[in-house]
Amino acid sequence: MKGSRKFAIATALAILFGFVGAPIFAQTTAPGPYYATPSWDQTLPASTRFIVLSNMSSEAVLDRETGLVWERSPSTTQTDWFGALRHCISLKVGGRKGWRLPTIQELMSLVDPSVPNPGPVLPNGHPFTNVLTLIGGSGASYWSANTDVLGPTAAHAVGFFDGNEDPFSKTSSNFLVVWCVRGGQGVDPQ
Repeated sequence: MKGSRKFAIATALAILFGFVGAPIFAQTTAPGPYYATPSWDQTLPASTRFIVLSNMSSEAVLDRETGLVWERSPSTTQTDWFGALRHCISLKVGGRKGWRLPTIQELMSLVDPSVPNPGPVLPNGHPFTNVLTLIGGSGASYWSANTDVLGPTAAHAVGFFDGNEDPFSKTSSNFLVVWCVRGGQGVDPQ
């Protein structure tokens, strides 16, 4: 009797903390809490990787691989890097503030290199909407918080048309948009 009770408790804890595989068609919205154990060395299928956060009016998405919370629908307004910083700082999504520009590594963590361009080069089955790949026939890119090491007047951005990263002048706004994130460590933009 004691052994089966221990097994039942261990099984319940494993399910609660995500140590048991989820069904392939897992639910993509949930009221929370979300006992995600983020780990950058894990790879989850899109069906279980992303959770649309209903407690944030379904306007935000938890990435269970990284533990980051992303806007479900990023901005489609072109802006320079300084405007992107201000946009995230003042942003209110799902009734929450505390958004920031993602690091280049965080943005690249959304890129699925197995998805051919034209993208978006996001994992198949992702829950995001309005992710721009082109603006007026040219590739759109999303600003990161990272300044280019070769020049402090440039910052890195990721294009979801092809998944490439490139530096751009911080004062440029042509084909550059912003996708804000919550959580993680971030960087101090300079």
